[in-house]
Amino acid sequence: MHRRIMAELRLQTASGIVDSEDFSLETIVDAIEGKGLAWLDIKNPDDSVKDFLLNIMQFDELAVEDIFGHADTTAMKFSNHRFVVVNARDADNQLDTEPVAIFLTDDLIITVRHTSIPALMKFRRRFKEAEEEELALGIDFLLYEILDAIADDWQPILGRYSKTLDELEFCVFDPQEQYDNLLEGLHGLKRQLREASKSIESLHTVTLRMQNQKLKLISTGVAIYFSDLNQLCTALVKRANNYSAGATSTRDTYLSNISMELSQSNAQLTEVMTTLTIIGAIMLPLTLIAGIFGMNNEDLPIGQVGGFWGIISMMTIFAVLMLTMFWRRGWLNTFTKK
Repeated sequence: MHRRIMAELRLQTASGIVDSEDFSLETIVDAIEGKGLAWLDIKNPDDSVKDFLLNIMQFDELAVEDIFGHADTTAMKFSNHRFVVVNARDADNQLDTEPVAIFLTDDLIITVRHTSIPALMKFRRRFKEAEEEELALGIDFLLYEILDAIADDWQPILGRYSKTLDELEFCVFDPQEQYDNLLEGLHGLKRQLREASKSIESLHTVTLRMQNQKLKLISTGVAIYFSDLNQLCTALVKRANNYSAGATSTRDTYLSNISMELSQSNAQLTEVMTTLTIIGAIMLPLTLIAGIFGMNNEDLPIGQVGGFWGIISMMTIFAVLMLTMFWRRGWLNTFTKK
């Protein structure tokens, strides 16, 4: 029997965090009245949250359905609200990404998510420390702060990826020592960079759309903030792509080195097999001669071939003839070059 996960609510205004006992989804509008800008964070939304968004807030049905299904990156404007979805870094150790849905009304911004998002914790501190002049810019400023917190969350992560890539490159190009699990490390780094790109490119797409004045998704007062954020996202996209290309190049170099080592090993094995084959080919007729004349049979013409030394001479002649034939066919070139 599965344990039902209840929605977690957190309400914060410019004055601070509102105690969970002082509000509910039904009274949220009254709880924030007269308190300026407010942020409602919803984790693990359930049916009560869906009813709140549809009936109390009167948000668009398609936008609400997105947060309970597969939410793609988007930024849309409706009659009474705006709806934004971006990918952000998850708080687990796998460094994957999860969508964060953002609803904006006049003085309220609502984030809906299904997992812990570290960037939202950073935004909580930013909201608390925001100055009055910044809050006067309206709810769009809080949207900027959320998106900027998600972008800033990736900067130290990409820094660690860069350090990891440098270490892996050193190991690949270090001829003095053999390192274990290099290929696994490169594949792991590529996977982590792909996850980072999902979030960074999502932010880049949204900020580009926000800057489109025809869509009127943000007010002119915060346009300069979103312009700076877009430049940051562009730089992050380039960093992620460069690191990914570097990881690919390093992986290809590593595989090339392995292929060269395998080729050298195969060449050495081929030389050994060639040597053994030549020795075996020479010894085969000699063994045949020795076997024939070594039979206990009085009819053998041992005396006619010169006895023991005649047989030895015959075997030597066969060996010289075969070596000459091998040399003319180029089978002994490997040994003569050495």
